[in-house]
Amino acid sequence: MRTDQILTRLERVFARLDREPERPAHLQTPQMSRHRVVLLGSTLAFYLAIVVAVLTTSWLVRLDWQVMFFRPYEQWPQLHAFLDYLVVLGQRGPTAVMVAAWLGWRSWRQHTLRPLITLGVALLLLNITVGAVKLGLGRLGPHYATQIGSAELFAGGDIFPSGHTANAVVTWGILAYLASTTVTRRVLSVVSAVVSLSVGATTVYLGTHWVSDVLLGWSAGLLIMLALPWFEPLIAGAEARVFALRERLRRRLETGSVPVPVATVLTPMLSAGGKWQLRLATDAVGPQEPATASAPATVQAAAGQAHAPAPRPAAHVSGRPHLIRSERTPVTPAGSRRPAHTERPAAGRAAARPATGG
Repeated sequence: MRTDQILTRLERVFARLDREPERPAHLQTPQMSRHRVVLLGSTLAFYLAIVVAVLTTSWLVRLDWQVMFFRPYEQWPQLHAFLDYLVVLGQRGPTAVMVAAWLGWRSWRQHTLRPLITLGVALLLLNITVGAVKLGLGRLGPHYATQIGSAELFAGGDIFPSGHTANAVVTWGILAYLASTTVTRRVLSVVSAVVSLSVGATTVYLGTHWVSDVLLGWSAGLLIMLALPWFEPLIAGAEARVFALRERLRRRLETGSVPVPVATVLTPMLSAGGKWQLRLATDAVGPQEPATASAPATVQAAAGQAHAPAPRPAAHVSGRPHLIRSERTPVTPAGSRRPAHTERPAAGRAAARPATGG
């Protein structure tokens, strides 16, 4: 009887990931090829053409007003509830959290920070480029338009280009950019394109953006994705610096802190057996072992560890203070130290008088 376990597709995917704990050797960073340069130039030309068309109030602005008066959300109201959830795929907060969680798990599995750093660089470029154009042109949205047929530029708005559309292109496109195989990259590129197109069309349906806003948002996101290979050296340098910092912190934790020097004093003590001992008195807290006076090598080793002089504490034996030899009061010998003078009579005795006759 066969006992082979039948795995589902999801289980096979996780089993394949479990066999690949390290960074695969076949992973290569995308290069700025000639094909990519041509796409970048074409997208940049399309981007500039849209900006010029809006600035000159051309046919594109008239198309914006025609779609706005058509009001797609009134033509197909049954789609409104579903598209309200679909447009969340273009919001920067939720999408960035989801993609960052996946790339963080992948970074941990493959022991590389390149996915997370690449996502951070792409989002930073998105905020700078799209945010600068939004604030610079200041276009109002369809719900806040004031003059029919006008481009509504420089009026304090911030909807041109569409941030939802550009964010969908960058956030979901980064998964295709970081794919490890050619087949996976192509599949994820198609998925990213469908999601970004759907999000852009949804914003037009809901009436929050003009058609030209969505076109410029697609171009802005695609420009960032095409230009990412130019930032690969910066990404690699940031990853190397982070790993070097981690190694320094790891070595510091392994070696531990440097011990603080402790002052050491040797104090003579009288043991219970009547034998003199030298006790090692330090500032450290803990039990101290006495060192006998008959072991000069031990005393010298202990004395060599002293880094700074410290006041010598007085030891106590049997409740009475015992002074160290250097602190004892010198004893003065009794009597005078002056030499005796034979020519001078001793004090306190009467001088002998010669006997005289009466």
